[in-house]
Amino acid sequence: MPMDIVDDDLVQFEADGAAPLPVADQEGQAEHEGARIWYAAFGSGAPVILLHGGLGHSGNWGYQVPALLNSGYRVVLIDSRGHGRSTRDARPFRYELMASDVLAVMDALHLEKAAMVGWSDGACTSLVLGRQTPARVAGIFFFGCNMDPSGLKELKPSTVLERCFARHSKDYARLSATPEQFQAFTEAVGLMQKSEPNYSARDLAEIKVPVTIVHSEHDEFIKRAHAEYLAENIPNAELVVLTGVSHFAPLQRPKQFNDALLAFLTGSLPG
Repeated sequence: MPMDIVDDDLVQFEADGAAPLPVADQEGQAEHEGARIWYAAFGSGAPVILLHGGLGHSGNWGYQVPALLNSGYRVVLIDSRGHGRSTRDARPFRYELMASDVLAVMDALHLEKAAMVGWSDGACTSLVLGRQTPARVAGIFFFGCNMDPSGLKELKPSTVLERCFARHSKDYARLSATPEQFQAFTEAVGLMQKSEPNYSARDLAEIKVPVTIVHSEHDEFIKRAHAEYLAENIPNAELVVLTGVSHFAPLQRPKQFNDALLAFLTGSLPG
């Protein structure tokens, strides 16, 4: 499948979603902390876990999975609790809880250590893991997220955001065990995003795993200065800026995103 597509305005994503995922080698649900966490694993080689953004699901990585498989990695997808095919209990969403869910899936798959690729909320979850359980994290590709409230831009309505939200709504209705609860789900995720995370510079300095901070030139949510701050305060972190794209780069210009991702993995997971 050609990955050099361009969908800057998310017209294709709204209509059809990302590319369909290949057939998984393993698929299941890990029972953990009052939820059933859906996961799927593909291929063999060094493990790479892909963590999607808020309101989305693992199918949003449809353009990344084939590129990673072609490069010889084992790819693990996880639907965050309450997202996609994963359920949740009545507790509020918390990044620490979602990080613990990732460890539960790693245990179910007998993965001692993996590289984390996080997009938006998934990036935050990845960095929580990197700080709290560094022995399980080979490296973190941190795309499009803040680690304290000062990193957020004032959100402006846009057609791209409307199209993305429309796709998320359709996918939730199709995949979720509670298909009629999208509005309540959106509000609950939004509450977490407004109040978390709250990492200080000292917290960031405690992160010892390899981290690449990836920021899009036109990110709708995250300030460029915040990405620079994260790269400066996480020891030995690298900053990568993707030109011409926004918060939805993996969908808008998959080849550009995948090239940056594979460069990171080559450095973090030497053969």
